[in-house]
Amino acid sequence: MDLGATPILLAPMEDVTDISFRLMCKRFGADMVYTEFVSSDALIRHVGKTKDKLVISSEERPVAIQIYGKDMDAMVEAARICEEARPDVIDLNFGCPVRKIAGKGAGAGLLQNIPLMLDITREVVKAVKTPVTVKTRLGWDNEHRIIVELAEQLQDCGIAALSIHGRTRAQMYTGEADWTLIGKVKQNPRMTIPVIGNGDVDSAEKCKDCFDRYGVDGVMIGRGSIGRPWIFGEIKHYLRTGKLLPAESFSWYLDILKKQVLQSVERLDERRGILHIRRHIAVTPLFKGIPDFKSTRIAMLRAETVDELFGVMDTII
Repeated sequence: MDLGATPILLAPMEDVTDISFRLMCKRFGADMVYTEFVSSDALIRHVGKTKDKLVISSEERPVAIQIYGKDMDAMVEAARICEEARPDVIDLNFGCPVRKIAGKGAGAGLLQNIPLMLDITREVVKAVKTPVTVKTRLGWDNEHRIIVELAEQLQDCGIAALSIHGRTRAQMYTGEADWTLIGKVKQNPRMTIPVIGNGDVDSAEKCKDCFDRYGVDGVMIGRGSIGRPWIFGEIKHYLRTGKLLPAESFSWYLDILKKQVLQSVERLDERRGILHIRRHIAVTPLFKGIPDFKSTRIAMLRAETVDELFGVMDTII
């Protein structure tokens, strides 16, 4: 799969990277997108909401379905079920730090059980014909930043690429992402698979710096895209021209957020759709710096209908 010289990927994020958001990021230039986290245990039990996450569109390709779990047999069976949805890649989540996943030994929890992580990876690779990739972190905590050695071990299991978030599990999402170890993985002469870096990239300049300084094969954008799907267009323009993309009008960006609202409502229903999209509205940089904005932000986050929400939004212009 050729993603070009400097591919930009949309990171898998729970309650964020649903199909409508993936398609929007794709239209702005994301070279590859990932689904939300798919629980292997729920998938093999045929839980409806989990199976819904396997729905992918030809317009979003290349697309990866990401699965997580700590039971090897369940992960293998889940990977086989995912393969029936015909993703371009099956990604193994060994990086999610949240307690309900990592605390139960899945996601980043497997950084405390490397033999099991490697067994799961090896068996999933053997079980499917679809390329298998891994996303993980630097290690469990600052005393166990094992990623350079772990990357070699994962490569030896037969994965097609490795994505690394530049934090330990103990850091969660605090502090700054440390890209130096990601760079060391890439510079390791034993590594032959693509190495993708992830963490704190929220501008075109930062993205270019990560390519230039650390030599990664791709950069993955996570939280920097929430409420800002146009970041992919900004980055692609900067990488191509060396110049920042001129800003659009405020109403242009607001219309994109409105479109996200409508897509979310169409996919779910009005109540659930608005609840789902609140995270994007809460963190979008579009409203940053507007004076006396607190009451307007609260009104947007309390709105329960599309008409009410858009009515508040339209007072901002």
